[in-house]
Amino acid sequence: MKFLISIFILILPLACSNTGSSKSESSYDDFEVKEMVIEKEAFPNGNIQATPNEMEQKLIKESYLRFQTQDLEKTYQQIIQFVKANEGFIQDDNASKSYNTISRNLIIRMPSSNFQKTIDSISNHVAYFDTKRISSKDVTEEFIDIEARLKAKKTLETRYLELLSKAKNVKEILEIERELSAIREEIEAKQGRLKYLQNRVSLSTLNIEFYKQTAETGVTVSYGTKMWNAVKSGFNGISLFFLGILYIWPFILIALIVIFFFRRWLHKKNKK
Repeated sequence: MKFLISIFILILPLACSNTGSSKSESSYDDFEVKEMVIEKEAFPNGNIQATPNEMEQKLIKESYLRFQTQDLEKTYQQIIQFVKANEGFIQDDNASKSYNTISRNLIIRMPSSNFQKTIDSISNHVAYFDTKRISSKDVTEEFIDIEARLKAKKTLETRYLELLSKAKNVKEILEIERELSAIREEIEAKQGRLKYLQNRVSLSTLNIEFYKQTAETGVTVSYGTKMWNAVKSGFNGISLFFLGILYIWPFILIALIVIFFFRRWLHKKNKK
């Protein structure tokens, strides 16, 4: 009897230890299974399928216009008038001047609904365009894709938050928070991209450059001015000559000494 009691006492701690270990492993396995369930529910078939709804076509409209004008200020005021009438605004205004050209470059943003109307208004006052380029980029598919991915990521974030509230130990909490941090970064990146696209779609961009030719190349110079310029050039030449001599005076001194001794030697040789 005592022998049986001794065996029971030895076996009891081992049984308790195995039970505790299996509970811990079961808890961790349960966390792994929940993670897999969340991923499958948020991303069926292993990826995101962007299902287009009846969404309005999203277009990014841009244009570049370049032309010559005889009156820069008048042309500028006309463009400002057209921009204000079409609810636009000037994003950048840059003026420049080269040897015989004065130019001005404007970058204008305006509602896309008034984009073509503004171009037509400007075109009516331009005889000839050096460059006229109008482009339209369809980003509807990208819009749908980003919105679908954003929705899936937000769903995944909600599921992880629910799982976080049910975490049983520190290890589970840390793992869930790490996943939540990565998901939040992806959500913010997609929200930023979506906001950028919405801005480009809602406001079209017009780049307008207009210029005026100046008569600087045809300026004539009087004969008296030419003579005075020649006198100044001659004086400058003399100045440069003397400055050059100052730079090479050691060589001149050496040459004079050599000539002096050579002539002295030659004179003694002739006496003999």
